Amino acid sequence: MSAGPPSPARMGPRVRLAFPEPRDGEEFVALNRASRRFHRGLALPPVTLARFERYRERSRRADNVDLLVRRRADDAVLGALGISQISYGPFRSAYLGYEIGAPFARQGYMMEALELALRYAFVQLRLHRLEANIQPENQPSLALVARLGFTREGYSRRYVKIGGRWRDHERWAILVEDWRAKRSQVKDSPRPRVSRSSPSIRR
Repeated sequence: MSAGPPSPARMGPRVRLAFPEPRDGEEFVALNRASRRFHRGLALPPVTLARFERYRERSRRADNVDLLVRRRADDAVLGALGISQISYGPFRSAYLGYEIGAPFARQGYMMEALELALRYAFVQLRLHRLEANIQPENQPSLALVARLGFTREGYSRRYVKIGGRWRDHERWAILVEDWRAKRSQVKDSPRPRVSRSSPSIRR
């Protein structure tokens, strides 16, 4: 029997990734219920404890990793991400999915979480490629993966059935080479100099 995937080792400035535990059920389900309108037609996270248990059982399978996104300041659950259909051998590829709770959207949390997820996938899981499929109408998510270094590879008609409808998706992917190049680019970029008299900027 497989021991499951390694735990994510790094934390970001504001968030950390963690395997879902039994004690997380009520908080995660409550967040997803409160975010139903926000997620409608885009994602189907667990909204009952029974579904959470099935989700949790899946989280340590050899071909699937589900992780909660937690805020470091108070350990609140902000959302979740998944690396699924992990294939090794000559392929070394997987699919990436994610959703943020409505109260925490547009605050940069998922950007930070996905940066951690990419490092986890390419360093700890030693994958070569991650693919994310996103609906064309989901402009914030498309902008997010573009910022992370994903490349648009194609368009899949009626690709996934969500909320009772078959929905078109754009296919975006990132290779470990792309990820390394993006990281090198960020490291080599000069940091802006801020005058002591300049007002602080909050994002």
